[in-house]
Amino acid sequence: MIERHIVLEDIDPVSFYGVNNSHLNILKSLYPKLRIVARGNVIKVLGDDDETEKFEESIESIRKHLDHFNTLSEEDILDIVKGRKTKAESVKDVLVYSISGRAIKSRSANQQLLIDEFERCDMIFAEGPAGTGKTYLSIALAVKSLKEKVAKKIILSRPAVEAGEKLGFLPGDMKDKIDPYLQPLYDALEDMIPAAKLQDMIEKRIIQIAPLAFMRGRTLSDAVVILDEAQNTTPAQIRMFLTRMGWNTKMIITGDLTQIDLPRGQRCGLDEALTLLSGIEGIGFVRMEKKDIVRHKLVTRIVNAYERADQESKKNNHQQTTI
Repeated sequence: MIERHIVLEDIDPVSFYGVNNSHLNILKSLYPKLRIVARGNVIKVLGDDDETEKFEESIESIRKHLDHFNTLSEEDILDIVKGRKTKAESVKDVLVYSISGRAIKSRSANQQLLIDEFERCDMIFAEGPAGTGKTYLSIALAVKSLKEKVAKKIILSRPAVEAGEKLGFLPGDMKDKIDPYLQPLYDALEDMIPAAKLQDMIEKRIIQIAPLAFMRGRTLSDAVVILDEAQNTTPAQIRMFLTRMGWNTKMIITGDLTQIDLPRGQRCGLDEALTLLSGIEGIGFVRMEKKDIVRHKLVTRIVNAYERADQESKKNNHQQTTI
């Protein structure tokens, strides 16, 4: 007889054990010769040496499944213990899984192009209208790199520019003041990483979220770095950001040139960078289009309406100039 102590690392014990210990009870029924007791994130198992070793291997396989797919069912446990593939494992071309177990992967040709360019290039510009999944897909690529240990950290940044509103002075400390600008980045991360694990990764600075101004003077190595809403950067800001790139780092710069919130007369850094850096080896460019919009179908109609209005305005301005 031997007693083994198995520690469940990097996962939520509640998700592992199941509601009312339903998953744990299945494991007990599959290993009737063993005495199994779970306390917190530690499982104690007593029994024959060979049997306890098989049990420990099954636990590790189940833990890896839960960590990768963010979901675990009774059917999954049965398949893993019996040495069969689970349903989730049969789905192809998945980047990562949401906390609800939903597969996150490309949903259009240009989204797939972004994934392909990420594999091919160290720096990628993804420009296009709202709702095309630029930010969400970029963060999914970063989370995938972190899970596969290709990158050691994720660094997410945005320029702190108000979208046409004067919000005045925000209350609280520095984090309280800048968090409203960075909330869309938190939203995407919270959809892909369980809350407790995400908080731990932020505290350990494995995941860093900061406004663009905080990037000055840094060298960003061994990371996936994402600059979101880059249309609201000035030429000096985006130049500063792009030159932060260190060894073993990939950068994704996303933006929408139709939603610039810079003061009137201020040049757009993203627009300038797209022109200056075009054709440079190692930099990829992806142009998202209206057909790539994956939000509510009304978003496509709204984008079309504003595009028509913009074109009509330009036409009228041209006619007035030529008169």
